Amino acid sequence: MTRFTLKNEQQTLALARRLARTLRGGDVLLLQGELGAGKTTFVRGLARALGVRSRIKSPTFTLIHVHELAKGKEHRAKGTLHKTLSSKLYALRYLVHCDAYRIKRARELRDAGLMDWLGRPDTLVVVEWGEKIKPLLKGRRYILIKFEHGEQGNQRIIKMMASLQS
Repeated sequence: MTRFTLKNEQQTLALARRLARTLRGGDVLLLQGELGAGKTTFVRGLARALGVRSRIKSPTFTLIHVHELAKGKEHRAKGTLHKTLSSKLYALRYLVHCDAYRIKRARELRDAGLMDWLGRPDTLVVVEWGEKIKPLLKGRRYILIKFEHGEQGNQRIIKMMASLQS
């Protein structure tokens, strides 16, 4: 587990940009934490780093937003999450942003089309309130990111656990 203590929104965005460099198509990020803990801000940082030009807001009522990366934007995975594949070029084309806050059962996201996106080599899937969809991830690898409010105002504690399997 990796733990970060961040002082403000800018640091949350910067951490998301750093993580974006390590991600590849087929990855699934499950974001977990209280309301206002920084989950959507984190997704906004990921999206900008990956070249998404559309506005990032939480898909609380629509459940899923599909964002296309800017044309010609190449994404090279680097870093520790995928050491053996770090030099391979991944042609990411989509960021799928889900919000499971309002769902009662994981199948609601399945019925909304999430399963069509999971595991695609051109797609990164990010799910806010991700703990609710674990039943859909049987046998799939995912990265769990927990968000907590810190002791001071805008401070956030972010904990990442990579390469988990449901």
